[in-house]
Amino acid sequence: MSTIDTTCVNAIRVLSADAIQKANSGHPGLPLGSAPIAYELWANHMNHNAKDPKWANRDRFILSAGHGSMLLYSLLHFFGYGLTLDDIKQFRQDGSLTPGHPEYGHTTGVEATTGPLGAGMGMAVGMAIAEAHMAAVFNKPKYPIVDHYTFALGGDGCMMEGISSEAFSLAGTLGLSKLIVLYDSNNISIEGGTDIAFTENVQKRMEAFGFQTLEVADGNDLDAVGKAIEAAKADKEHPSFITIHTQIGYGCPNKQGTAAAHGSPLGEDNIIGMKHNFGWPKPEEPFYVPDEVYTHYDELSKKAAAAEDQWQKLFADYAAAFPELKKLWDTCYRDVDEAALLKDEAFWAYEDKPQATRNLSGIMINRLKDRMPQLIGGSADLAPSNKTHMDGEGDFKKGNYAGRNLHFGVRELAMTAMTNGLALYGGLRPYCATFFVFSDYMKPMIRLAALMKLPTTYVLTHDSIGVGEDGPTHEAIEQLAMLRATPNVNVFRPADATETAAGWYLAVTSKTTPTALILTRQNLPQLAGSSKDALKGAYIIADAKKAIPDAIIIATGSEVSLAIDSKEKLASEGIDVRVVSMPCMDVFEQQSDAYKEKILPKNVRARVAVEAGIGFGWEKYIGLDGASVTMKGFGASAPAGVLFKKFGFTVDHVVDTVKGVIPAK
Repeated sequence: MSTIDTTCVNAIRVLSADAIQKANSGHPGLPLGSAPIAYELWANHMNHNAKDPKWANRDRFILSAGHGSMLLYSLLHFFGYGLTLDDIKQFRQDGSLTPGHPEYGHTTGVEATTGPLGAGMGMAVGMAIAEAHMAAVFNKPKYPIVDHYTFALGGDGCMMEGISSEAFSLAGTLGLSKLIVLYDSNNISIEGGTDIAFTENVQKRMEAFGFQTLEVADGNDLDAVGKAIEAAKADKEHPSFITIHTQIGYGCPNKQGTAAAHGSPLGEDNIIGMKHNFGWPKPEEPFYVPDEVYTHYDELSKKAAAAEDQWQKLFADYAAAFPELKKLWDTCYRDVDEAALLKDEAFWAYEDKPQATRNLSGIMINRLKDRMPQLIGGSADLAPSNKTHMDGEGDFKKGNYAGRNLHFGVRELAMTAMTNGLALYGGLRPYCATFFVFSDYMKPMIRLAALMKLPTTYVLTHDSIGVGEDGPTHEAIEQLAMLRATPNVNVFRPADATETAAGWYLAVTSKTTPTALILTRQNLPQLAGSSKDALKGAYIIADAKKAIPDAIIIATGSEVSLAIDSKEKLASEGIDVRVVSMPCMDVFEQQSDAYKEKILPKNVRARVAVEAGIGFGWEKYIGLDGASVTMKGFGASAPAGVLFKKFGFTVDHVVDTVKGVIPAK
């Protein structure tokens, strides 16, 4: 290791420790221990360009151990990604570019929002899938325009979380050789030594998953780290996992190698002692970095920029040689033409016969795949039930990375993280699917997608007690409320073919919001009053004859037809009601006050919500004077028709409920 390399590694350590001390909050242990790993990777083995941080063929770096964010911020600062020293000094402060955990879209150079441990590993696998797919679609002999690596750095906590095992199991099966995982193994967690809860042979586990496994005995040995990275790159058949043994809080007196270095500032005296250990100039001066450090990092940045210059020349030649593929490339990286899709009669067409909305969604997927070459997705081993298979597009698997049908296996949590990775990668519009009740397994990664403003799509079928015989373990009850409570997620539960098309239209034209499509197992009738007004989140599907209705029934999904049937019976008894279909509360709330008043006038206080899920959340629309026909507990095991009657989803019960909220004259 040269003197300047040592100084540049220590600069990462010093800057990280000073920022955390100034904030009086943060995690210095990982930056101090992993600084040599990160420096060696970014300086000598990664293709990246601070002047073009979105360069399509850049190597991706995911800090899965997001609590060590100052490691990443120091790298971004030194390599010229726009983080100033003042930004570093504002670590963890309101509105700063250096929040406590890395946030995608907030800080240039951050590839993914990482906080929950292991999540970054799942997203890295998704990025590696994306790289393999795009390379298979676009590369030609002598023109490897998609040719880069995905690096993920994490620690013991990332390896303990089950999401990592789910994701790595699939990565090994698929042979994603451009995925390289760097394991910062320091044997320390918050509660102390990891042997109190984590004694497995991680190398053997990764070998069983199908990874090439490598090991570096001393994480301070830059040459050894570099050789391991190059050995990982040399394996063209397997993803690689490099265990690098480090000391948490390296160099810090009293705290090196202990849990005390993990999650709290080191203390000013300890930092000064650490700087003395490193031979750092001006140890009493916080944030001091010698000019020679910046000079060296500038030289490294120029070398990194040269790699993109070469690629840009290659891509220009490629575009000239393969104009049709260049056109396809541009299509993949361009937003969907909303106006054209809205007017596309073939997209909106349907057969006038009862169908499950999961079947209708399958039809939409197969219409969209011809209009959207960037559409890619699959299911957690449920494609035949979720209806998510794209006909004629092949399976993504080892030996055929061009396939657009992904098989995630029974791995809902990692599936959703991988879908996030696919969306983060660029050039692809991913979807994933499972039974709605198992969205419980997906929720943490859906939340991250919402935070990152990723327009991912979740196909969630078997949406209610309509699942029937499988019983309460498989019948979604509270999941609608759960997802509706999540900010920036459009939860769309369609009632028929037109509304299902509307849901998919909103999903594929969204730019910053994930969409959850909530779909039935059972057949539903096509409704005469349904229309593209479903794109507004709620609309009048069957109106009253009176200017001011006697009552309003608000329903979603499979219960809209029940509401319309109930309206007809009420009419026969001289009660004139309006039926509002509300497939998406989230989108309805985005409409103008005038539109919302038109659909749900304030002077009509007699309101009933009808939905085969828990009633939580409907209070906003039915008010104190309203009522709901909803679930009060879990479902049961019986045919769907029996369950709908058992739990009160009948015309008679809806009619009685409506009568109960209409004031006596």
